[in-house]
Formats: sequence, C-alpha cells, structure tokens
Amino acid sequence: MAEMGASVSVASPLVIGVGNADRGDDGVGLTVARRLMIRRPHGVRVVEHAGESMSLLDCLSSAESAYVVDACMAGGPPGTISRFDVAAAALPHVAFGCSTHGMGLAYAVELARALGRLPRRCVVYAIDGRRFEIGAALSPEVVTAAERVADLIRSELQCASPISQ
Repeated sequence: MAEMGASVSVASPLVIGVGNADRGDDGVGLTVARRLMIRRPHGVRVVEHAGESMSLLDCLSSAESAYVVDACMAGGPPGTISRFDVAAAALPHVAFGCSTHGMGLAYAVELARALGRLPRRCVVYAIDGRRFEIGAALSPEVVTAAERVADLIRSELQCASPISQ
C-alpha cells in the first residue's frame, strides 16, 4: 500500500484506489488513484491499496470521508460505472461477492460498519471489468471509465469542500 500526497489531517478526504495492476481490469482502482494524483484537489489524501480487508479497514477507520474505487463483476458491460453510498447501505454482494483481494472490499466495509469505524461519508465507485488474468492490460472501456471516475470524484470533492458551501 502506498499513500501519496502531502501530509494532511485525518479530517481530509481520503481516496482509496483498490486493485492489482498485474491482473488486468483489477488494476482500475490504482489507475484512478494515479489519475487523481496528477490533478489532486487540495488537502485530499490518495492511497493505492492491494485490497486486503483488514488493512482496508484501518484505512477507512482513519478517515471522516472516503471514496473507494475498485473493479467489480456485476454483469454489466466492461467499463460500466456504479456508485454506492455505503454509509447508507451495504454493497451488493452480486458485484463484490468474490475478489482477487481475498475477503475484499465488501467485507472491510461491513466490518467497519459493525465496529462503528465506517466514515460518516463513504462512497464506493465500482467499475465492471472484463479481463482479470495475470499479465492482462486494462480493457479500453475500463481505461475510459477510470478517467470518468477520477473526474466524478474530483467533482464530488469540490462540491463537498467547505469553501464551496
């Protein structure tokens, strides 16, 4: 796991890009994190994360607001973007029931909720993937979706900023 960016407070929004760059579309969360680092909103922490659920729980616990990006297999065409407000409701297991990260994101989110450690604002962006084989590249549709999700998160962060309110 690598955290990128200047030292900022725990109250700063956190973006967690989850994935494995060596498994094709599973690397999309990392791609989004890297795109956000290029034009990162001021005061936002960005973390690249392998997806191990207990470490992910620690990351979520350290934030007041978090955005998490991961690949999924929800049955949509590759590059389909889904947004889930996980502070309000659980992630659908149809999309996150199995993971290349072991127990994965859904488990970490629900454990954080059960322990009272889920950020008060917690949004998951899921991008449907097609290729998850070792050594595969990101699908072109997934690359396009990664760019779109980075823009969506930037917009959400800008709207949530105290300066814009």
